Amino acid sequence: MENEMTMDVIVQTILELLKQKKYSKARDEILKNNSVDIAEIIEEVIEELGIEKAIVLFRTLPKDVSAEVFAYLPIDDQLDIINGINDREIQHIIDELDFDDMIDVLEELPANLVDKILEKSTKEERKLINTFLNYPETSAGSLMTPDYISLRRDMTVAEAMAYIKKEGMDRETVYTCYVKDAGRKLVGIVSLRNLVISDDNMKVESLMHEDMIYVHVLDDQEDVSDIFKKYGFLAIPVVDNEQRLVGIITVDDILDVIDEETTEDFQKMAGMAVSTEEYLDMSVWHHVKNRVPWLFVLMCSYIITGSIIRNFEAMLSQVIVLVAYMPMLMGTGGNSGSQSATLVIRGMALGDVELRDVGKVLWKELRVSFIIGVVLSALNFARVCWLDGEGPLIALTVCGAMLVIVMAAKTIGSMLPMGAKKLGIDPALMASPMIASLTDMVSVCTYFALATIILGI
Repeated sequence: MENEMTMDVIVQTILELLKQKKYSKARDEILKNNSVDIAEIIEEVIEELGIEKAIVLFRTLPKDVSAEVFAYLPIDDQLDIINGINDREIQHIIDELDFDDMIDVLEELPANLVDKILEKSTKEERKLINTFLNYPETSAGSLMTPDYISLRRDMTVAEAMAYIKKEGMDRETVYTCYVKDAGRKLVGIVSLRNLVISDDNMKVESLMHEDMIYVHVLDDQEDVSDIFKKYGFLAIPVVDNEQRLVGIITVDDILDVIDEETTEDFQKMAGMAVSTEEYLDMSVWHHVKNRVPWLFVLMCSYIITGSIIRNFEAMLSQVIVLVAYMPMLMGTGGNSGSQSATLVIRGMALGDVELRDVGKVLWKELRVSFIIGVVLSALNFARVCWLDGEGPLIALTVCGAMLVIVMAAKTIGSMLPMGAKKLGIDPALMASPMIASLTDMVSVCTYFALATIILGI
């Protein structure tokens, strides 16, 4: 809380200095902070005073600081700044960015600006950049960086340490080093810790681990993030189809992927089209476009539910009190199904639940739903008889329907995501809105079927 208050004071101070056009003082004030906080301050300046003032402030930063700050800005702010500075300044930023951050920026830039940047690059750099830009957006290749430490297996520890000292400053990480053969194939991994504590004359080959875990350039980024979470890696090597090492993915990039994938799952679970834009940055029409299709599909499902109810109008006219309990039963069914679906979907996302566990999941949900159904039915029996003053047959109809609906809803909620996974569909699609629609239909049919049997109407 204290840090947040301090940052608020700093932001307000800088905003006041910019309003008074005291740019050098604003620069001195902002440079008291680290690069991450400076990026956050510039975001606030953009929001409060506009991009023009933010660009003026950004231009006052030392060159080495400006490139680092640029890497921490959201892509929209990066593009706004690039559109407001000259080509020489753009080239400096691109040159100073880490390779993976540079690729992220180039992917968003207009083609003519990318061409200008590539023109000023060497032939080898152009070839490498074009290769990275051609990888699918959500693949491991799009996340990796070629800035890693590579060693030869015949190096001594002393030679390896000298090489790391020479090249380490320009590499993404030095904590893990990758051993390649003459054909650039990955043959082993050695940690900096093992090199530091080993004798100078030992060979890298004797220290490296050959039982490596790696990913391929076309592997999906979500699969890569699962590997990071499972093994707790700081970095993982990326190889091509011939087992040649082409880059590494570091944990900071995977954190961004995890955020993206979690956001995507939430959007799907809420029945919306996936979007990478931030909420406030999206236009009203973009929000409408993302939300309308699923709402229309779900609306159609409720039309089916309405048709089922209409077919039982005669029954409802005879025992009108049944109508009063329909919202409770339908709502409980939807909530029960959503609970199970959420737990199963999250379990599958974390790797705790696999397709082979379908029997275990079904058996567990049947037991859970039976107990919950009995508890809710007992409470409702007392309510219907004593508080509402209805007869035991009405109470038995409502409570019997409650038990069956809860069990059916939890079964549907747990099995649908697993069925979707089996068919290659994202399980997140089988979440709250879809489950609620299906359980509503089941609830209505179950309720009226039991009313027909128990009340004889």
